[in-house]
Amino acid sequence: MTETRDTGTLHRNLDALWRSPPGWRGWSAVNHTAMGKRFMMAALVFFLVGGVLAMLIRAQIATSHSGFVDADMYGQMFTMHGTVMMFLFVIPMLEGFAFYLLPKMLGSRDLAFPRLGAYGWWCYLFGGLILMGGMALGLAPSSGWFMYTPLSGSQFTPGINSDIWLIGITFAEISALCGAVELISTILKMRAPGMSLSRMPIFAWYMLVTAGMILVGFPPLILGGILLELERAFGLPFFTVELGGDNLLWQHLFWMFGHPEVYIIFLPAAGMVSTLIPTFARHPLVGHAWVVNAIVAMGFLSFGLWVHHMYTVGIPQLSLAFFSAASMLVAVPTAIQFFSWIATLWSGKVVLRLPMLFLGGFLVIFTLGGLTGVMVALIPFNVQVHDTHFVVAHMHYVLIGGAVFPLMAAAYYWLPHLTGRMPSLRLGSAAFWFIFIGFNLTFLPMHLTGLLGMPRRIFAYGADTGWDTLNLVSSLGGFIQAIGFGIFILDMILHARKGDLAPRNPWRAGTLEWAMPLPPPSYNFAGIPEVNDRYPLWAEPDLGERVEQGRAWLCTDSPPARQTLSVDVLSGKPLSVIHLPGPTWVPLYCGLTTGAFFLALLLKSYGVALWFAGITVLLFLFWAWQLAPKGNPACVDAQTGVDLPGHWAAKGSPGWWGMACALVADAALLASLIFGSLFLSLYAPNWPPPRWLEPPWWVWVMLAGSLLGMLCVALLTPKKGRTAVLHVWGIIFHTSALAVLVTLVSYLDGPATHAYPALMTVILIYLALHVGVALLMSVYALCRHLLHAQAQGLEELRVQSLWGLYTASSGAGLMLLMICLRG
Repeated sequence: MTETRDTGTLHRNLDALWRSPPGWRGWSAVNHTAMGKRFMMAALVFFLVGGVLAMLIRAQIATSHSGFVDADMYGQMFTMHGTVMMFLFVIPMLEGFAFYLLPKMLGSRDLAFPRLGAYGWWCYLFGGLILMGGMALGLAPSSGWFMYTPLSGSQFTPGINSDIWLIGITFAEISALCGAVELISTILKMRAPGMSLSRMPIFAWYMLVTAGMILVGFPPLILGGILLELERAFGLPFFTVELGGDNLLWQHLFWMFGHPEVYIIFLPAAGMVSTLIPTFARHPLVGHAWVVNAIVAMGFLSFGLWVHHMYTVGIPQLSLAFFSAASMLVAVPTAIQFFSWIATLWSGKVVLRLPMLFLGGFLVIFTLGGLTGVMVALIPFNVQVHDTHFVVAHMHYVLIGGAVFPLMAAAYYWLPHLTGRMPSLRLGSAAFWFIFIGFNLTFLPMHLTGLLGMPRRIFAYGADTGWDTLNLVSSLGGFIQAIGFGIFILDMILHARKGDLAPRNPWRAGTLEWAMPLPPPSYNFAGIPEVNDRYPLWAEPDLGERVEQGRAWLCTDSPPARQTLSVDVLSGKPLSVIHLPGPTWVPLYCGLTTGAFFLALLLKSYGVALWFAGITVLLFLFWAWQLAPKGNPACVDAQTGVDLPGHWAAKGSPGWWGMACALVADAALLASLIFGSLFLSLYAPNWPPPRWLEPPWWVWVMLAGSLLGMLCVALLTPKKGRTAVLHVWGIIFHTSALAVLVTLVSYLDGPATHAYPALMTVILIYLALHVGVALLMSVYALCRHLLHAQAQGLEELRVQSLWGLYTASSGAGLMLLMICLRG
């Protein structure tokens, strides 16, 4: 294993095992390279759609007499531009980069859950197509990409326009959550031996925090979308003031997602900057520990800023002061990163290559956007410019400066990795200057139009306002930007087909992804390298050759399956060998049935929706059964003298971490539901509600007893889970809990009559879904025990136990909440 040998057989066998099927069957591929490329290509297409919408918007308001669309069509263009850019371009593009790069940077052969990543891709694609289809049919929403109620409610938008947004975005957000679970589990568990947390690439730190923010930040919007769709479809009055609802609840839920979203966009882009600058400065990142702490601090602080967008809605002054201070405080970790970048450039010997041009543009534009960000954090100034073009200009300076310029630098930096060819300096430079000049011509004047009082979202204005000249300059700048992006795309196409062949590690970088041939083989590494430095290629320049010669981990000439290593979270010590699945159509089938479920909801065919939901559940059970080990395989020879168990037999496997991450997202949804319930009960008009028929005391006792039994089963499962009796008891307790929840529903008198019974209905549905999943897990575990008792690994029982513990504890908390809300 460790000796130098003829490795031709090793490479041929690995390629036969890992390569994607040819032709149309290649769509069954689930490996991270294919998924990363798919996300990036689809996101680029959506970016072009959003760019065309932006040009139409600028053409409409270029002058006071240039209107060519009416107010409704302009509203649709405005809404879809923001929706496409925020939900269908930037997050999927950044996740695509992370999917492609992180296993290569970390020394792994794939992501932790290849099938989950493929399922996320199909959800993203189908959700985006729902939105695009609505726009093509003229049914796009016109309420703004933030969908404020009551404008987005059925009273003012009675068609399916708003439903298309709510269902399409919720469907697409499943993809983001799947990606976050995938990335966290991969970063924590699937690194090269010796790669401790302190040696982990800085980009992995950025993506770790970003993925954690997605898990916590996206569920509030998902809950808001569910509540608004329930109100539109069934009349449950969560946002209807006269029935105990409150329109501010939507704003709170939306901006609990919306402001962290800015940092979810910024952090991966900043991670690219922190990766590229040391390469071109030929110097390690200065203040690495400070930057890591700043990333984590920014992740936490970003969740305390959402009222930053709600200063004018009548929130108490003390609360406004807190959120204003938090909005200014977040500038500190941002500044730490900027000082680190400047110090790294100052300390090194900078090599001016094409990606550095875009990094320079980023530093200039994002700094200007950050300065206006501090301005709008101040309450008096914010009130003055609220809902004006000043805010539009600030947002674009932050998002385009903070994301698009680093993305373009990263594209030029890593495209040799994808294609094996070098970019064109001439075309790349031309693209930069067109975009940089056009961007500032577009958005700098918008600060002035905002200060002159031009509101957002207006589709026409009078000639006497004095805005014509500034708006014309902005529109011309927008078209100059479009030319620049066109040149960039042309350069990408020519680069991939005609560029000079790239040598190995053309930028002389220090990170592990450049240790492989260009373009990389399907299996990434012939052997998993051992890492002893934060910049392994600077510490060991011959590392790539050593790995190719088979002097590394998992270098068996005849590998039995797709394998990579699982390591200790802190130290990077190898713990087990992960067996990964190959190409399969199951994620596509799951994506299709999930899409059919959402389409049925959109068309109000609820019986069909339930039918497709059932098929999706069956497919997921087949998915799990197919991946579970059917025998009890021996340990794997990972290196000479080192045998490691399979991942299903090792404690703290990626599967356990994946479940833990999924439950974090679930807990964020639950916390948002509790927040919404308390907010309505404390602040909404028309509370307390009328007295409803209350369940007798024995119903609550039965529910408490069922939850206690579920808790006991969950605690005993890791220790006694290999006995059929325990699984039978689990089925009994879960069934009894479902029966009690159905009984509680019968005591709700008309969920559409007041927000209180509407909330109770949602809480009971939430509990019933979780208990139902726990019941399915118990049935699954019983079947596994009866058919494959010898192969039922303890780790899958630990995963089941984790879900059971969460369901029982959250159920107890929600039972107390229901009792308290009764008044």
